[in-house]
Amino acid sequence: MPSTDAAELWKLNHRLLTRVLHAATPELERLGLGTKEFFVLDEIDTSHYPAELAQRLMLPKASVTQYLRTLVDAGLVRREIDDADLRRHRLAVTEQGRAVLSTALDALAAEFARMTDRIDGQDRAALRRILRALLDADTPGH
Repeated sequence: MPSTDAAELWKLNHRLLTRVLHAATPELERLGLGTKEFFVLDEIDTSHYPAELAQRLMLPKASVTQYLRTLVDAGLVRREIDDADLRRHRLAVTEQGRAVLSTALDALAAEFARMTDRIDGQDRAALRRILRALLDADTPGH
């Protein structure tokens, strides 16, 4: 049976992240981004192909295709011919996309900082260490 402690931790973490996203949504919308488009844009530098993005973000391929269409139409992403396989298109973030992404990340960071400013520096450092340890545990090679 799953631990009620783990369930509570999951719910608290989800609630915190949901609040941060909700608070930053007006700025994302001002930038022309929905939250899903933001996540897709943020991952393109690590996953250059639509199928990779869908897998990494755990989203349906059809949804990723629609988000990419929106990002390309907005001039934030471009499709390039892949030099390694001329039949494939590789995704790249444009300069405008980088500026929008930077502003969006700043908005999310400001909201997260507003939440984490409620705890002292030592607790923030512990939270950072714990989150890194949890994420590193799921990284191949760790």
